[in-house]
Amino acid sequence: MKLAVWATERVFCCKRVLLVSFLCLLTGVVSAQPETVVSMADQRAKAVTQVVLGILSYARWPVEPAQLRLCVVGPTEYTDDLVKGSTQATGRPVTVRRLLADNPAIVSECDAVYIGKLTADERSRLFTSLMGHPVLSISEGGDQCTVGSLFCLRVADDQVSFEVNLDSVARSGVRIHPSVLQLSRRKLAAP
Repeated sequence: MKLAVWATERVFCCKRVLLVSFLCLLTGVVSAQPETVVSMADQRAKAVTQVVLGILSYARWPVEPAQLRLCVVGPTEYTDDLVKGSTQATGRPVTVRRLLADNPAIVSECDAVYIGKLTADERSRLFTSLMGHPVLSISEGGDQCTVGSLFCLRVADDQVSFEVNLDSVARSGVRIHPSVLQLSRRKLAAP
């Protein structure tokens, strides 16, 4: 008799769990959260790509590259869309590749660098290697703008904005259109 009662209670408990799970699926409580997180991450990545391509379109190098070479250095959060390769609004293709921070090819094979999380030592060595070379630098985190990057992104849930380090711009050898200063003062909405 006790075994029959236990089996009946177990079946009832399982039916209740299934019912709750089914209701959660119907109302979207379980499945909507991961999709929302993924779509927000995708949305931020697309917004960052748009802003980075916009920044690159305002830059002029001493010798304009036919195909712009962007190197991603260090671990990043928002480059999933960017590393697929892109084309600027002008039609100029942008090739994107990942390199280690200490790779000497950065100076000769990159027109721009997108900098992720680096140690202070890696960051220092990277900027030392870039001195005297026309390489545009964009940091994913805004706190590095005082450390040498030309541009520093500020990524929020609903917008991407950036800051410009005028001292770094002046030393870089890359000319930046004055309109960028206006853009850096206002926040750019994510698509």
